[in-house]
Amino acid sequence: MTTVDDVAYLYLDLLQELDLRDVTLVGVSLGAWIAAELAVKSTERLAKLVLANPVGIKVGSRETRDIADFFAMSDDEFNAAAFADPAIAVRDYKSMLEAQVLRVAKNREAFARFAWSPFMHNPKLSSRLHRVNVPTLFLWGSQDRIVSQDYGRAYCAAVPGARFELIEAAGHFPHIEQPEIFAAKVLDFMEYDGSSRRVAGAGR
Repeated sequence: MTTVDDVAYLYLDLLQELDLRDVTLVGVSLGAWIAAELAVKSTERLAKLVLANPVGIKVGSRETRDIADFFAMSDDEFNAAAFADPAIAVRDYKSMLEAQVLRVAKNREAFARFAWSPFMHNPKLSSRLHRVNVPTLFLWGSQDRIVSQDYGRAYCAAVPGARFELIEAAGHFPHIEQPEIFAAKVLDFMEYDGSSRRVAGAGR
């Protein structure tokens, strides 16, 4: 696998292999990009889609940087851009096990492999987002400085009927900084059928 497109097909195969249906698919950042790529291919096994601070499209001009070049940032610079509270993401590499440090390096390597060129987006994805035909929720950490709120709203506008909700005191990874609020918003979205009614039998 060399592209996000490849990963999306892998997950489609997994859904089929496990015979999963009526799935609420939730992704954050790169994971949300993968989820969007999956959904434009097929929503047959999906019930709903939740995209939190996704990357994956280009909304500005050729000269406009939509997504911060975090590959060129130090850890401290990245944490300051990605988190409302940068201290939450600080790692003491000297105290970590060698296997843990290796995992961090491997994750970064994989991230670069899938998203380096073109940088953090698929030029064709934005024109395919109209194919997403399941209820979709965009969750957005309001203090994200990796991708702007305007970027998120433009992304949301490209998905038919999608709605956009902010999560305060959170950055690019709202599920880490505000896990209870994040989970509550996902569960509330799962419980509604798109009108004012809750889905019968759904609960927490």
